[in-house]
Amino acid sequence: MTRSSAAAQTPALSGTRAVTGLLVYLLVGVYFGVVLVKSEAASWYRLQEMFRFQSFHMYGLLGSAIATGLVTTALLRRYGHTRDGQALHIPQKEKGWKRYVLGGICFGLGWGLTGLCPGPIFILLGAGIWPILIVFLFALIGTYLYGVLQPRLPH
Repeated sequence: MTRSSAAAQTPALSGTRAVTGLLVYLLVGVYFGVVLVKSEAASWYRLQEMFRFQSFHMYGLLGSAIATGLVTTALLRRYGHTRDGQALHIPQKEKGWKRYVLGGICFGLGWGLTGLCPGPIFILLGAGIWPILIVFLFALIGTYLYGVLQPRLPH
């Protein structure tokens, strides 16, 4: 194969790789959605049990997710690289607590009012729970407002 013929194939190969990558992400997302539904993480009733301290189910689920995230982040910091083989760098968080408190209050308020965190919105839509469209609309409005107010917020 000559150099010019290899260069001519590069756009087609990168396009194929992009489509394959998107398909993989889609399948992982669908799998994750099924896991959340089967583990009842997208259940309003399970979340209400958690907020009322009536069940350990969600605390155990969230605790295992935090532990998985800690281990995965530590491994990525040590051995991580992108799909293209480039080194992955995860920067250290800035010190300061104000932004975490403000973000936690906003997140917790929304979680308490709607009975779910933002992740299951798409899962519940996929399960045919149509009233969640209201929550989705307000999540979009909140995201837009964050973009507008971002220069004035502590970062």
